[in-house]
Amino acid sequence: MPKPRIIVADADASYINPLQLKFVEEFFEEIDLELITDEIYFNELFSTPQKAEALVVSEDFYDSTLQRHNIGCIFLMTEQQEEDLTDELRVNRIFKYTSIKEIFNEIIGKCEGLHSQDAKKKECQIILVDSACGGTGKTTIALGISACLTKNYKRVLYINAGHLQTFQRVLNNQTPISSANVYAKLANPSESIYEDIKHTIRKEQFSYLPPFKAAIISLGLSYSVYEKIAVAAKKSGDYDFIVIDTEPFFDDEKAKLLNMADKVLIITNQSEASVFATNILVSNINGINSEKYFFICNDFKKDRDNALISPKMTLKFSVNEYVEHMEHYDNLLCVDFGKFIGIQRVAYLLI
Repeated sequence: MPKPRIIVADADASYINPLQLKFVEEFFEEIDLELITDEIYFNELFSTPQKAEALVVSEDFYDSTLQRHNIGCIFLMTEQQEEDLTDELRVNRIFKYTSIKEIFNEIIGKCEGLHSQDAKKKECQIILVDSACGGTGKTTIALGISACLTKNYKRVLYINAGHLQTFQRVLNNQTPISSANVYAKLANPSESIYEDIKHTIRKEQFSYLPPFKAAIISLGLSYSVYEKIAVAAKKSGDYDFIVIDTEPFFDDEKAKLLNMADKVLIITNQSEASVFATNILVSNINGINSEKYFFICNDFKKDRDNALISPKMTLKFSVNEYVEHMEHYDNLLCVDFGKFIGIQRVAYLLI
């Protein structure tokens, strides 16, 4: 079977070299990648019929006649930030000076041939979002990164692993699962529990397990049901990421979730109480310094006391990213969380 053919054409070699490196890192020997910096050669090449899965081309090289060729997706790199669509429906505009990672993800997401290659190569990742104490904005981060990953053409399932769920406040559809049959299956989950309840999964920006109609103790459910749903969903191959939004406690069930997760985001904020609690949590987790764990400071304000840099505190962890304070938080919905730069940067840590 022939390898997907990708053509990148731009006179600026310093620009296309990082994009070349990204393709090589992700698809080494799995694609045919052609880089063209000479406009004369480019025009000669396309004077005869060409077939490719994707053409990434600068405005200087672009001509509408390129659409006559058998090219799956054409990506026009623009010097000005513009809307995605053009008058030419087969052409996708990409702002040239967006990050290489974001450009790469957009190309992969929109090019069916490359997306299938990427999906075969990468296994679904389970992301556990945790904190050492309440009030850090853990659910905001979990929902926000779910939105950002989806925007970057990843298939995401969000699971709120709460004893009593309130995350639905920021969704358009707040209706809980009502089916008695579904709760019966959740009470005695089999290895195929995801397939058993898959029909209940909803989608707004991303896919999510709808809220339960009562606390799990009232429904006769074990907390372990969340782990079983996540494991079964991962095996299904339906998702690139499963984001589990857990609660600030530590017991056998939490330890199982930590061990199962591919990556763990631990959310803190800059208050002394939060930093102290995070230090205690870190002391109880093995392998905390591995690449599996990321520490995120949420609700950050530069003009407020910051215990993360206070000489009074001896940190047992290093902060990987800061997420800015959100003004008028109570008026925000899930659709708004992914728009914050800090949350976008957290999502990029996972890709």
